[in-house]
Amino acid sequence: MKSSSAPNSPVTENSHWKTDHPDQKYITHIRKIDEDILLTYYESDRDICIERRDQSLFQMVLEESGLANKLVYLLRDLSNVSSISYAYKQSLTQLIYRWQPYYKLIVFFNISPEFLTTVETFASIVPESTPVLLVDTYEDAIKAVQNVKAGNIPTEEYEDEEDELYVRRKKEFLAATARIGWMNMLNQPINIPEDDEILFPFFKSLDSLQKDLQEREKLTAREKNLGKNKAKKKISEKIILLNAQMELNNKLKTQFDRERAALKSRIAAQDMELTRVSTAVAEKTATLQSLRKKISDLEIDTALKKDMIDSCSRMIETETIEKKINTDLTATDSEFLSKLQRRHPNLNQRDLRICLLIKLNYDTREIARTIGISTRGLESIRYRMHQKMVLSKHQSIKNYLTKLAVA
Repeated sequence: MKSSSAPNSPVTENSHWKTDHPDQKYITHIRKIDEDILLTYYESDRDICIERRDQSLFQMVLEESGLANKLVYLLRDLSNVSSISYAYKQSLTQLIYRWQPYYKLIVFFNISPEFLTTVETFASIVPESTPVLLVDTYEDAIKAVQNVKAGNIPTEEYEDEEDELYVRRKKEFLAATARIGWMNMLNQPINIPEDDEILFPFFKSLDSLQKDLQEREKLTAREKNLGKNKAKKKISEKIILLNAQMELNNKLKTQFDRERAALKSRIAAQDMELTRVSTAVAEKTATLQSLRKKISDLEIDTALKKDMIDSCSRMIETETIEKKINTDLTATDSEFLSKLQRRHPNLNQRDLRICLLIKLNYDTREIARTIGISTRGLESIRYRMHQKMVLSKHQSIKNYLTKLAVA
């Protein structure tokens, strides 16, 4: 901690009683003078705009100085200050109406001409219980504090009644502008003077501005409500669509469950039929093999015997193929048939069976013999199947079914 002195007033300043504002290129400092005076000043080599209150710094100085919750005198050196931000103005108004701590006196000095009106505006809205003075120098500020401590409450002196009226009207005008601009108080009445007073046009203009801002607030509120209503309507529409989609999904799921149950029932029935067919085919094959052996043992014409044996062999082959087709359905084949039936519900059971045989690479003769029709008859059926599946003229059923199986 370091100490220095000014005329008639000891000054104490701690090295960390400061806050750096690198963006605005200034440093806020606070000093303690005597026992209950705090001085705030700004270190900078150029004109600055104060961006925000250094409340945490001020509170720290109060606590370290033993002045927390005590009344203090506040001096503000405004050297190099040319403006303050809108956020700072708003924070000032919050400070004014909830003083922490309460000030015995606030004194501004070294005020530049371009910043004077802003300081006067601030002074116009400070509660009357806290005097605010604007003086020229630091020495004048210290003298003002000493006068208040001595019981000499500062009062303004006027040359005449007209001068007093002008000063009072000016404060009213500045206070009204602060309430409108800094605090957004748009519904407070403005005390407009008589139309023959010199400041009447200014108050009238301010009143007109306040009414315009009130209308703008109403328009903004209406636009917000309109946007809110549009958003609510859009959300409601989306909810309706979502509910409709969920209902549709539930219906599709129910339909899918029914179709799956029906397919399971059909598969079970077909499994029973396949078991019956497989058993019958096995019995026929065994009988034909026994008959073929007996024929081979007969002493008959060689050509006739060969013809009879060949006939038995063909019948055995046919039964074997049919057994394979009806009993060796893999999970892949079952999935293929289900997919084909969903894609082309107009195909009948015979069409589906033919498609499976085509997919399993059986030739036309084998397929025709299996389903018990002629080769020409099978070609006619394939032509109609080509139309049912809406295939192009040059698109083959076999290629289509092969692609469908892997899709």
